[in-house]
Amino acid sequence: MVNTRRAAQPHDLGPAESDARTRDRVLATVSERGPITAARLAADLGLTPPGVRRHLDQLALDGLVEDRDPAASKRGRGRPAREWVVTGAGHDVLPAGYETLAGDAVRFLAAAAGPQAVADFARARMTRVEERYEADVTAAGPDPRARTEALVSALRREGFAASARPVGAGGLAGVQLCQGHCPVQHVAAEFPDFCEAERESFSRLLGVHVQRLATLAQGDHVCTTFVPTPDIPPSTSSSTHPEERGSR
Repeated sequence: MVNTRRAAQPHDLGPAESDARTRDRVLATVSERGPITAARLAADLGLTPPGVRRHLDQLALDGLVEDRDPAASKRGRGRPAREWVVTGAGHDVLPAGYETLAGDAVRFLAAAAGPQAVADFARARMTRVEERYEADVTAAGPDPRARTEALVSALRREGFAASARPVGAGGLAGVQLCQGHCPVQHVAAEFPDFCEAERESFSRLLGVHVQRLATLAQGDHVCTTFVPTPDIPPSTSSSTHPEERGSR
């Protein structure tokens, strides 16, 4: 399970506990940035490629991550590097807060007041979240790309595994906002109103109509939202991967 306690200093940890903490970091990073190669993981975490592969092999043995073939568009000569994603079991061990209690509460609300009450609750919940992010996003200016980066920073500050990467070109250019962990994933699988309310909130915050391409609730490996940014030159930031990936 991903450790949420204050990080211990290296000299405080024995070899086994140090290994477990590193494996937690690898799992969390795959959740945030996957699909991702072992080489990229090693560079991002400051670890050796053989060390990362050892942790990935153990996580795969535990059923928490799995490898997948890179997209056909990324294949070149030779054998393509394996890319890693978190499995459903892996998402279950990531911090999930009070999801069981939330599920029970939402099911009770649906039974007592009907499905419209659930939709109203989902929107009201996201309105409160939106209010927390609004100042940061507004301060980024009118550029949807900059606003997306500000939103990613706000999401990460609240514990979400969020990242953004540029995709497309010209009139089809945009930013792909990815969320590798959802605290209400199983609730949203039963009540899609939560995903739709979040999409509507992102549209209002970013000032453009965004499109939800994939969700953890529907069984995908990451929640993916496309933010259109036509005629805006791509920029590089700390949360943006340098390589471009096409949307799914």
